[in-house]
Amino acid sequence: MKIVVDAMGGDHAPANIVAGVVDAVKELPVTITLVGISDRVNAELARYSYPKDRIEVVHASEVVDMDDNPLDVIRRKKDCSITVGVNMLKNGGYDAFVSAGNTGALVAASTFYLRMIEGVDRPGIGLVIPQVNGAAFLIDVGANAEPKPEHLYQYGLMARAYMQIVMGRENPSVGLVNIGEEEGKGSGFDKQSYDLLKEKVPGFLGNIEPNKIFANKADCIVCTGFVGNVIIKLSEGLMESAGSVLKREIKKNPLAMVGALLMMGALKALKKHGDYSEYGGAPLLGVNGIVMKCHGRSSPKAITNAIRATMREVDHNILDKIKASLK
Repeated sequence: MKIVVDAMGGDHAPANIVAGVVDAVKELPVTITLVGISDRVNAELARYSYPKDRIEVVHASEVVDMDDNPLDVIRRKKDCSITVGVNMLKNGGYDAFVSAGNTGALVAASTFYLRMIEGVDRPGIGLVIPQVNGAAFLIDVGANAEPKPEHLYQYGLMARAYMQIVMGRENPSVGLVNIGEEEGKGSGFDKQSYDLLKEKVPGFLGNIEPNKIFANKADCIVCTGFVGNVIIKLSEGLMESAGSVLKREIKKNPLAMVGALLMMGALKALKKHGDYSEYGGAPLLGVNGIVMKCHGRSSPKAITNAIRATMREVDHNILDKIKASLK
């Protein structure tokens, strides 16, 4: 399996990207092509011992900044790592593309060069999220901030296909994020989205309030990219803040420190359950290629797990099966 990885994307590139790729080729049966400024990428690779025939470097002279306009990237930065990487996937010989870079630029480049699959108008970024028991698939978390109701209906179908094919759920249920569970809740947009999902998406359960997203109410959870991005970032901030407060309070009391030592296993399990790096990346669904978006702050572990998740999609032939499900 051959995967292209954006070496220059993310807050800690290329160091964290290269470290994660090195770990991946040591652990997984994959060959990686790193795309980026070759001098910087090769300088990072020189720090590690790894199978040399499993990593290659393709030079891309430009870098996409996090505040770059996505359309400007397509027009003016044709030799950036995102554009070069997406086109390598488009032109064949590679199975997928992975990037922790600018979300808007990645979505724009993937849409422009790979095009959309039949039956989908706009791409959506999905994310496997932890629940009380198991996991769910949340879509969209940032690709399409102002969708139309039909886009949410398409997301619902793709989410079901993803959960069936990759996660092994036999008959996934689908819920729509809203301010209340009742059918008539929300704006006109919410009501139209509800009606479309109810009519056309198997397993649709109705509305889900935000406080029930992690409570195993549905296998697939559909929302706008704006709402989904807020949900994810709020959840990350809450977990980080809760951890900081817990540490502070434990340090105040010797008995609490003893109790924390006794609960160390449970606390580590809780942290792991909510750690984004365990899930790796978020697939960009709807484009005609397998594209994985990683968190901008991705650690080497997160990059390795994103490559692992991408390989799982390739192994399950996710792209062709989503196309078939939409037909």
